[in-house]
Formats: sequence, C-alpha cells, structure tokens
Amino acid sequence: MKKTLLIVIQVFICLFFNMCTKQNKPDPFLEPPEWSKNVIWYQIFVERFYNGDPTNDPKPENIRTASDFRPVPEDWSVTPWTQDWYKQEPWAEKVSKKFYETLQLRRFGGDMQGVLDKLDYLSDLGITAIYLNPINDAPSLHKYDARNYHHVDVNFGPDPAGDNKIIASENPADPSTWQWTSADKMFLKLVEEVHKRGMRIIVDYSWNHTGVEFWAWKDLIKNQEKSHYKDWFEIISFDNVATDSNEFDYKGWLNIKSLPEIKKVDVVGNRVNGRPYEGNINDGAKKHIFDVTKRWLAPDDDVSKGIDGFRLDVADQVPMGFWRDYRKFVKEINPDAFLAGEIWWEKWPDKLMDPVPYVGGDVFDGIMFYQIYKPARSFFANTYLHLNAVQFTDSLQKQWSALSEPYRYSMMNVSATHDSPRLLTCFYNPGKYKYNAKPSDDSTYNSGRPDEETYKRVKLYLIHQFTNIGAPHIWNGDEMGMWGADDPDCRKPLWWKEFQFEPETRTNLLKRKRVYDTIGFNQEHFDFYKKLIRIRKENPVLNSGAIEFVKTTGNCLSYKRFDEQNEIFVMFNLENEKRDFELPENGTFINLFDKTEVTGRILTLQPLSAGIYRRVNSK
Repeated sequence: MKKTLLIVIQVFICLFFNMCTKQNKPDPFLEPPEWSKNVIWYQIFVERFYNGDPTNDPKPENIRTASDFRPVPEDWSVTPWTQDWYKQEPWAEKVSKKFYETLQLRRFGGDMQGVLDKLDYLSDLGITAIYLNPINDAPSLHKYDARNYHHVDVNFGPDPAGDNKIIASENPADPSTWQWTSADKMFLKLVEEVHKRGMRIIVDYSWNHTGVEFWAWKDLIKNQEKSHYKDWFEIISFDNVATDSNEFDYKGWLNIKSLPEIKKVDVVGNRVNGRPYEGNINDGAKKHIFDVTKRWLAPDDDVSKGIDGFRLDVADQVPMGFWRDYRKFVKEINPDAFLAGEIWWEKWPDKLMDPVPYVGGDVFDGIMFYQIYKPARSFFANTYLHLNAVQFTDSLQKQWSALSEPYRYSMMNVSATHDSPRLLTCFYNPGKYKYNAKPSDDSTYNSGRPDEETYKRVKLYLIHQFTNIGAPHIWNGDEMGMWGADDPDCRKPLWWKEFQFEPETRTNLLKRKRVYDTIGFNQEHFDFYKKLIRIRKENPVLNSGAIEFVKTTGNCLSYKRFDEQNEIFVMFNLENEKRDFELPENGTFINLFDKTEVTGRILTLQPLSAGIYRRVNSK
C-alpha cells in the first residue's frame, strides 16, 4: 500500500514538474526557435561565391530554355572570375546588345564544392547561420525559375551529365521514384559539415512561381487542357487547335512570362500587391511543395540530416491560408525549423510592408527586416532625406512596438542582399533607397569605390547592426569591402584574397574618359566585421537583452542593452564636433573595442565615432 502511494506521489510530482516546465518553454509552433535570436546570418549566392570545381562549369544546354527567353550565343563561355565586371565577353560583344542586356547569361562557375571549401573562412569570421539563395535545379542565374524543386542544380554538383540522366529517369510527380543526384548528395554533405561546425543552414524557395522548364509546366504546354497539371497554374486561355494561331496565355509573376505563376484558389476579395490576402494554393501543386519541403527537412526521414528551415521568396504573393498550412507542416517535421519571409514593398520605392500579419505565431518566425534598415540608412548615411536621432528612434520603436517580444529578436536584420545595392554603395549614394540605384537607371550613380567618409559611416552603422535587437545579417562579400550597385551589380563574384582582379571600370556608362578602380579583398574591413561578431558572441545580452534609449539629441544617439546581470551602452556621435555622453550613474566601464577601462559618468566621443561600453561593476 505504501509502495503504491509512493508511486502515485512520484507520478503526480513528475506531471506537476512537466506542466510547469512546459509553461516556461516557448511553444515551437507559436514562437520562433530559440536559436534564431543568437545567430549571425551569412547569405550566399552560390554561383558567385566560389568556384571549387571547374569541371562542372555550366554549359549552354543547362542554361538554355525551350521557350528561348534568353537565347544563348553559340560561342558562349564561362566568364573568368577575375575579369573587370563591366567588360563584356567576346560572345556578348558579338550579339550587339548593351551591357545589362547580356548580363543574365553570365556564369562564373560557383558551386557546392566552393561553399564547402570556404566553410573554414566562415567559421573564422564567426558566422553561425547560412542562408543560401535558391539552389534548386534551374536554367537561370537567380534560380527562382525552378526546373526541378526537388533537386539541386546540376551545375552545382560534380556530375551534371549524370545528374540529368538520373532526373530524366524519375517520375517527378511521384516522390517514391525520386533519387539523390550527385549535386543533391554534395549539398547534404554541406549540411552535415555546417552542422559539425555548430552552424545552421536554410535555403531559399519561391512557392509562388516556377520556370518554363519546370516539368509540370512542360507537360501543360504539350497537352494543354488534357494535362494533369492544367490546374496548377494561372491559365488565361488554352490553345484552340481549330485555329492557326496560338491562343495559349497565362499569368507570369509580375507579368514575366518566364515565371509562370502557381494557381491561387479560394481567394477572398481582391489581391493587392504588398498586402496579405486570404486563400490557398492548388491542391496538386501544394502536395508537391510539401513533398519537396519534407525531402530537405528530413532526408530519408532523418531530421538530423536535414536543413534548418527556409527563406521564402515574394511571400506577400502567396495566400495566408497556404502559409498557415505550411507552418503546421514544417513544424510537425521539425519544431525547431526557422521560416523567414520576404516581406518588402507595399508600394515601391516609398512604402514598405507591414510585417505584423506574418509574424504573429501562425505564419513565419521572422522576416528580412528591411523595415529597420531603411531608417537606419537615413540616420547613419549622408542621404537626401536625413533622420535625426529622435526620428530614427521613433522609427525603430514603431516597428518593435507592433511585434510581440519574441519576434523582435528573431528578425533577420538585413542591410544588403542579392536584391539591393551593396551596403557600401548604398551609403555612398545620397538618393532614395533602392531607387535609380544603378548606372543604367541613373548615369550619375556612384558605382565605383566609395570615399573614406562612406567607409566610416558604414562602420558606425555596423556597430548599430551588431548591437541592435534582432539577428545581424551579412550579404556575402560585404565583409570583404565589396561595392556594387543594385541587382545585377550586387552579384559580382566575390573578391577572395587569393585572386588578383583586373581593375574595374568606374565610369562604365558615361561618355567620357574611363577611370578604373583597384579592387580586391579588404583585410581591414574584414577584421572590423570579425571584431563586431566577436563582441556580440562574447556578450549574450546583445542577443536577448532589452533595449533602452538613453540619449537622442540632434545626431547623437545612445542606448543600452541590458538584463538582470549585464549592462552595455552603445553611443554614436554623428556630429561634426566632439560630444559628451552622460551615463545614468557613475561606474567603471570597459571599451569592448580595445579593452581599455574608463571610470566616471561622462564619456566623450570624437566626430563620426562610436563606442561600446560594458559596465564592469555588474548589477
């Protein structure tokens, strides 16, 4: 009897303990994964990252489309990695088109082996999470025009010809026939090596559209209304075989015919670009998307071998009902997976989207937070529309106050990406953010090496980015000191230190004497990034602590990051004269940049400078 009573008491204690523990743990469905607020993101555009295996370099047959949207010249060849970006290749000169008209046909040969080869570089920098732009099999450079969602691009692996044969042997509609190509296997090896180094990895997909080489689309083109996939896409009209003309028409994303849009169903009301809308995705396409998602989250049903989540392209174009179902599906496979949405423009170039509907616990775990970069640029850079410290603080607090606390910390705090000017170039040009932001749109746009003040201002912004709420994000190459205008100029091959590059044309589109910039790896800039990453890692309060603004006057800004045990003050003087910053109380502080100690209540900063100070006598 006593033994039975003891067992009952033990069971009750265990149940009570589990209940209390569960109440204190974040709900894996309603809240972002804990790891997402502690990472340093590094975004990789594989084709321009590093060519680790020249034997798999692209050939015309793998970048050509049946619809001939981008005809490939007969004498096309891979572009040398170190060539002047603005110099046209012999094949490009022969087609008699302007520079930007042939740029999408360029290939430099970056591949999975290249990413593997540079993992130690990323570890040395301090990166803890990798975000890969699309690696799905596709003919284009950007790879948002999927040929196969369920395979890695054949030119990213060691055997493109063999992979094409494997893909041709499958029934793409039947996952039981799917095999692992050499490119797939190399990617899974990359995932394994990333995890060995304590890093996370997510990949980029667009569930809004495919490409014209997508297997279901090609069946639709061939069989028209008899195709099993006729309901997968937004078809306007089918071809009438009784006429000589071709009446077939369809909706491409943003009216781009090379990107057929997946059909949306049960849509409520009118769709408005840049705003969420209710509805879902066609059941057939949805099932295929879910099958692909599971393949990469749990290869061979093993979550430990899978990726850690997805970055989801043009998320506002996809109905909310689908995203809610998608979150449930993903979290059932891996509750710790991270979902990042691209929630960007409501009305370009003046109004950014409201992220709130997408980060309330039922859709994404975070977004690419352009919403706080744009005002930061207007404070730290010397732009046409300047924000003072009060206005900048108000902009930040407006964004944070709309979000529940966990989601403030899980945001991917971007500054530059594959879709925007590089950070240095963005700061170098005073105009509107991402408007007329390349030489073909504005011949006076500064596309060359920035001036020294720009480097100084970028460093001040970086101090803010790495001490701010949310996870810092680096666009590959920014840490090397690379510059470049908006897409496609932000997608230059990376300036690895082992290469000697041709001088780069500065006045590429202006009808005057050409000027050239010397380019290459900037060690001092790299070291600055590395130091900021170290500071953030050594001070977890910068990941999870609260924030409080201390001084917001003119162009002087200071805030503290704090928790129960730690207190760090971050200060910026963007004035032309030195300024004093008064702390709330006396204390001893350590300068986290040079490890020197200061005592007192007043700290003085020189013009265009910043400081990060940790209180030594912690609470």
